[in-house]
Amino acid sequence: MEKNSSTNHIKGVKVKDLDVKRDDRGWFAEILRGDEIDDPKFGQMYVTTATVGQTKGKHYHNRKLEWFCVIAGKGLLTLVENETGKREEIEMGENNMVTVEIPPGVWHAIANTGDTDMFLIAHISEPYNPEDPDTIAREL
Repeated sequence: MEKNSSTNHIKGVKVKDLDVKRDDRGWFAEILRGDEIDDPKFGQMYVTTATVGQTKGKHYHNRKLEWFCVIAGKGLLTLVENETGKREEIEMGENNMVTVEIPPGVWHAIANTGDTDMFLIAHISEPYNPEDPDTIAREL
């Protein structure tokens, strides 16, 4: 996964600029490829929306990796490294088509900063298990 070199990211966070192909039918972009994942077993993929002004997430994982891509609308991804408290914000969406890899130990939340619903596609390295969720909620 290529890094966007414009920012000094939190350790383990990777930002890939997407090559968005547009024509009169719409657009196409490869969000995440198996050869960009260290352990390419399939975990879980999901889509979620956030209405205007809403925030999703506000948690971290001890072992799971997550990849986020906002495919419609605008979002502001906030990341905080648990060990150091280092904070980073990444604008995502129609004006910045990127996929962001979020490693374990990094608190994350994404807020809809646009004036329409935000659509987020995500991949997580293992399926959700309610008996072992590895999702630690935390308000900052």
